[in-house]
Amino acid sequence: MRENILKQTGAAIRSLRTERGLSQEELGERADFHFSYIGKVERGEVNITLVNLERIANSLEVGLHQLFPFSIALEGLTDKERHIESIVELLKNQDLNKVLKAENIIEELLR
Repeated sequence: MRENILKQTGAAIRSLRTERGLSQEELGERADFHFSYIGKVERGEVNITLVNLERIANSLEVGLHQLFPFSIALEGLTDKERHIESIVELLKNQDLNKVLKAENIIEELLR
């Protein structure tokens, strides 16, 4: 589950960055980070500190809470629904071929 929150936070950062038309390098310059660090954050490869999250939020001109849109969506869900949401999030980052393979595997498991 730990990797999931890192990937979801990174995806939120990437989404906000691209909405603003910024490259990783431009966001890095604004937040005083190397662009490769921004890439690692967006891919969920590093466990970013709260201080660094705040610097990124400020650089994107958003509130810190906007980096966690997924947390609101999960409130009030049952365990089963949270697991389904987790599967959906995993699939969103995959190409169509992998999604189709996952669909076939799931169909086979549920028969």
